[in-house]
Amino acid sequence: MASTVRVQAPFGQRALFFTTLVPLTGWTVHALTLHRKLSAARRDPLTGLLGRDGFTSRARQITDRYGNSALVVLVDLDHFKQINDGPGGHAAGDRVLAATATRLTAWAGSRGAVGRLGGDEFAVAARIGTTRRELRLAQLTRLLAQPVQVDDGALVDVAASVGAASPDVLGTTDLGLLLRAADAAMYAGKHTGRAVLAAPQHTAVPSINGRRVGRPGTSTLGRAA
Repeated sequence: MASTVRVQAPFGQRALFFTTLVPLTGWTVHALTLHRKLSAARRDPLTGLLGRDGFTSRARQITDRYGNSALVVLVDLDHFKQINDGPGGHAAGDRVLAATATRLTAWAGSRGAVGRLGGDEFAVAARIGTTRRELRLAQLTRLLAQPVQVDDGALVDVAASVGAASPDVLGTTDLGLLLRAADAAMYAGKHTGRAVLAAPQHTAVPSINGRRVGRPGTSTLGRAA
């Protein structure tokens, strides 16, 4: 009887181990799969960039962590409808959007956040020191203005309007206010070929969900495109 007990005890322990391990492993795999699906859902399928919600979450982390060294940037592609309506059609437009995403990601660096907010509108949040800000914004406008090669090998001319906002100038790390000011600054410099850094007065521009009132895609109901 004693020998039987010695044989059964390890077997019972093994059985307990497997009956415990298998469900835990299953839940771990399920959790990882769910996490990957949620992460993918927060990404723009065309460019791979963060969507609006994902960008907002990551940008808040950056502004809260880096304070005055944080920079929030909004980018609109100029005359993008002409590209979509041109000889290359929407395929050329998609190539321009993807190239813009690649350029913004390279400019922001591995610790920055880049999102596609919709259409040809992009946003960036990154740590950029105050002494390098002007130089880096000038670099960004040159980078975005480089022609893009499309599927048939042709080069498409592109241009972008850029507005930026920083906590040290505006006296706040509130992302909503920074986006509002960056949006107003971007439209103040529309089609000029230069980036505009928001001043305090840009925070007073009425907005809907961080977008300038009257901008295409906004309405008095508070919906944003």
